[in-house]
Amino acid sequence: MTATPRPLPTLAELLELASVVSLPLHTTFRGVDTREALILRGPEGASEFSPFVEYSDEEAAAWLAAAIDFGWVATPPTLRDRIPVNATLPAVGVEDIGSVLDRYPGCRTIKIKVAEHGQTLGDDIARVREARNRLGADGRIRLDANGGWNVDEAEHAIHALAEFDLEYVEQPCASVDDLWEIRQRVKYMGIPVAADESVRKADDPLDVARRGAADLLVIKAQPLGGIRSALDIVERAGLPVVVSSALDTSIGIAMGAHLAACIPELEYDCGLATAALLVADVTAEPLVPVDGSIPVVRPELDETLVQQSLASTDRDLWWRQRLERVYGVLQGWSESTGRHAAPTE
Repeated sequence: MTATPRPLPTLAELLELASVVSLPLHTTFRGVDTREALILRGPEGASEFSPFVEYSDEEAAAWLAAAIDFGWVATPPTLRDRIPVNATLPAVGVEDIGSVLDRYPGCRTIKIKVAEHGQTLGDDIARVREARNRLGADGRIRLDANGGWNVDEAEHAIHALAEFDLEYVEQPCASVDDLWEIRQRVKYMGIPVAADESVRKADDPLDVARRGAADLLVIKAQPLGGIRSALDIVERAGLPVVVSSALDTSIGIAMGAHLAACIPELEYDCGLATAALLVADVTAEPLVPVDGSIPVVRPELDETLVQQSLASTDRDLWWRQRLERVYGVLQGWSESTGRHAAPTE
């Protein structure tokens, strides 16, 4: 006998079940030193709505769809109970690398941020060299430029950094056209090109795969509308994937871990250890790496920790007003988008 589907929440229910938290970071990450998130308490467990503050309401609607899906709909069956993860190294100075990497015990892979505004290629080279020295010859190093280079800059940088035995370079250029071009230029070097922003911020997340502009895709549950929506993209793209997070709390990380656990072939360590960058979290058992992996679990909210991390009154109001607006956008999505619209009240 098929169970009756659980009704999705109304806006009033979401607002009643929400807490807005503000969590400081150990190290500034792409200009962010405090991470804000709206935590929801759904019948399936805690969920998270945390699009970055600069994102439009239209872009944030996929994040709300993901939060509702994770909190109100049972997750799909999983294929594994632990996910190997990579360390994430922000664009810090060489002198700070050790203290950052110490937060990722057992991780065999490091993702290094490069092309940071205000820094030089020399800064990137020094950071990657020090990370390689600490990791050893057997470890894996991947770079993430967040679309910060043009094609010529990317080609020059990849040549300069190739001596450090790169696993792949993530989003070296911003546009799909430029990704295609740089992939052609560096293909002979055997360094794969990964797409992130060209998937999660694109009107058509499959365009980059269809046009042969990437060797693998970086998949994030929240920006892609949730676990089921992301799994559909993975299946249709037909490329290897890395499941990653968006600087989430451990609640958002759990969503990503469940997504990774559903993918049949998981060839790469996943970018799901960024909770290690947070000074505080909303659970007493944060999803930080142990022996290079995290468990596939749904952490319980620690209400004391939530209360200790509550955002200021004005930021709480800002997030609640944003939730109301984005909920309206979600209601307006048509079935042709392939996404779940929010219920009417």
